[in-house]
Amino acid sequence: MQATPPKRQTPRLEIRHLVRRYEGRPVVDDVSLTIMPGQVTCLLGPSGCGKSTTLRIIAGVEMQDSGEIWVDGKLVCDTVFRVPPERREIGLMFQDFALFPHLSVADNVGFGLRSGSREARRARIAELLERVDLLRFIDGFPHQLSGGEQQRVALARALAPRPRIMLMDEPFSGLDNRLRDGIRDQTLDLLKAEDTAVLLVTHEPDEAMRMADEIALMRDGRIVQQGAPYNVYTRPIDRAAVAFFSDANVLRAEVNGALAQTPFGRFLAPGVPDGTQVDIVFRPQHVRLDFDRGGTGPLPTPTDGVAARGVVERARFMGHESLVEFRMDFNGGILKATVPNVFLPAPGKVMWLTIRRDRCFVFPATK
Repeated sequence: MQATPPKRQTPRLEIRHLVRRYEGRPVVDDVSLTIMPGQVTCLLGPSGCGKSTTLRIIAGVEMQDSGEIWVDGKLVCDTVFRVPPERREIGLMFQDFALFPHLSVADNVGFGLRSGSREARRARIAELLERVDLLRFIDGFPHQLSGGEQQRVALARALAPRPRIMLMDEPFSGLDNRLRDGIRDQTLDLLKAEDTAVLLVTHEPDEAMRMADEIALMRDGRIVQQGAPYNVYTRPIDRAAVAFFSDANVLRAEVNGALAQTPFGRFLAPGVPDGTQVDIVFRPQHVRLDFDRGGTGPLPTPTDGVAARGVVERARFMGHESLVEFRMDFNGGILKATVPNVFLPAPGKVMWLTIRRDRCFVFPATK
């Protein structure tokens, strides 16, 4: 007897080929996304790339020029049919919290609760405030709370009506670094417990890597790469994608015989025609340092390639690692390396550098 294949789960949120133009210019350009229940997807990209506009279209406060929005397998909006924003069961969280100063904490959290008895609404408010560790402030007012506490009240308010989807637009950027990580983790735990599908807009790669099940990297109105954080980071689609997540060093080289010759040795460039200019891109943490050409440090691996001479330009301790900048003999260029812990060689110190070939990316040259 043949086994019945498992039933495919319906996406909680699906957007198909969204387009939004301002004065003829596409701000959101053929954007498609699928988010399952309990999944956190980060829409990551620089300011002005179309992230917030996409969020506003999904929320229903702005109309697309083309494309469709589906929730739990049902059409919510296209260019003809449109469910009003208040009936989409979508929660919203923004950077400024937007709490009502004249309402108590309880009334802020319960603002979106329209159904149920007064006792049931009060119980839901108390449940959420207890889960964000603010039950003691239930009868207080927003001005009596810190920024982090106000953010947790805003989260409780957004979750009170049990939205199927939560849209979050840079919700943690107003918090200082000391509070941010803890509140992000608490928020994530609460959203997961509610089985809410989350679309988080951010321009901070660290935040996306920390929170997301999936990252959609956006640039100039389009999603250029999408996948699990590890895959987006380790298999970037182009040079700009590498540089968006971290500092990047770039070597320009020409391909001959499927090999690109550089001061660090030859790099494979299979399928690239002879005479083509390529950029070899690598992150500072993949630079290996030695004090002399013989290598006083650990023995080089076969992936290290050829050592190149560099002169220390400056070195700075960054808290958990040191950033060392070298002036190289070729092209007078600057190359960056990071070293764990404290490592502060004096300017003018000569060192020998190698790079891990298995951690380098080869892309067509860009200007």
